[in-house]
Amino acid sequence: MRTVLIDDDATAVFLTKRLFQREGLGEGLAAFVSPVEAVAALQEQALTGTLPHVILLDLNMPVMGGWDVLEALQPLEPHLRGRCAVYILTSSVSPADTNRAREYPLVVKLLHKPLDQAKIQAIQAQLPK
Repeated sequence: MRTVLIDDDATAVFLTKRLFQREGLGEGLAAFVSPVEAVAALQEQALTGTLPHVILLDLNMPVMGGWDVLEALQPLEPHLRGRCAVYILTSSVSPADTNRAREYPLVVKLLHKPLDQAKIQAIQAQLPK
């Protein structure tokens, strides 16, 4: 499962990497603490046809938040749709965030932090075979 993690929290990135390694998925995880760099990488991957299966996207980040990333990905939507699932990672319990996430066709689900083994397995189970 090729996965891109976009999260500005270095501790969350470290813990997610460890979790992916324990699940035998460490080789397929690319982590970005800079959303700007992540969007640039995804734009390049769209051109080369090497998009990830999953994007794990933190909502609350300085400079460019998760909603901004989703807006920046809209031009790539034809390349991403059906090939890449976006999961929002957040500590927010606001119903407004859940409702807003539904406005983006690429977003499969909003997941509450922390990410754990069960959530990763659920993501894997939802991917096309």
